[in-house]
Amino acid sequence: MSEGDEESFKAVDLEQRVQKSPKPESDIQPQQSPSETDKPSTPSTEAREETISSTSHSVAKAKWVSTVEQFKMKRFFVLRPGTLDQAIEELKALADPSEDGAVQSVWLMAEIDHWNNERERLVLITENTLLICKYDFVMLICEQIQRIPLNFIDRICHGTFCFPQRSLLMREGEGVRVFWDKLREPSFTSRWNPFSVDYPFTTFAYHPVKSANEQLGHLCEINNFREQLTLAAQKAHSKKPVPGKANGVLVLNQPILIEAYVGLMSVIGNQNKLGYCLARGSVGF
Repeated sequence: MSEGDEESFKAVDLEQRVQKSPKPESDIQPQQSPSETDKPSTPSTEAREETISSTSHSVAKAKWVSTVEQFKMKRFFVLRPGTLDQAIEELKALADPSEDGAVQSVWLMAEIDHWNNERERLVLITENTLLICKYDFVMLICEQIQRIPLNFIDRICHGTFCFPQRSLLMREGEGVRVFWDKLREPSFTSRWNPFSVDYPFTTFAYHPVKSANEQLGHLCEINNFREQLTLAAQKAHSKKPVPGKANGVLVLNQPILIEAYVGLMSVIGNQNKLGYCLARGSVGF
């Protein structure tokens, strides 16, 4: 056998082997695309049902809370249609133009005394005076007016409420305290007398109906009240300075201390809103 025949024989033999032993199709696996492998698994039916039930429960709870809050709000006589507008017009008419000047703004607030008792108040800022009015929204009559000359106001503090270390009372939120005689400190008798009215400062907090509507939200805004009162007091100091007193208003951002320790009557009164004109069954106080 020649060399040429051997080469042809070997070539034919290799070709036959390749043809007889092809690679099986089962060993060839199609390559999966990344989108198919990374596709998240859909949640099970039980998971979807739990999510829907928890969502419906939270919605029902929110509706219940909203309904309860609306019922509580409706008990305030200040929310009766036309009541607040009538009260504001009457108080503006009671302001003395010669002594108080023109009325600049009106505010609805809660006044807090030295024993942590809340009382509903309408507050007027005029050109010369700060008027703190006790208005009966049931009988639609003004019962009391406290006049504070703006040029006597020497300090305005705003911040969160705090109590002495051993006090059992608590109060959340922030407020404003207005001082008009920094040289005079309350006496020991005044501190322990719940009916004392000779304190040289007063404290204001948000009225409970501040979130009832947009108008009340503006009338109850503490920060806007503080800014307008500061400007009005500064103008009054420059217009009519008080002899022997430093002119100007000092504005401080610090906690507002209420020196009350037990205050059982304030706890009962504030929880039942005894200081507000509120519908209580068939009788309003």
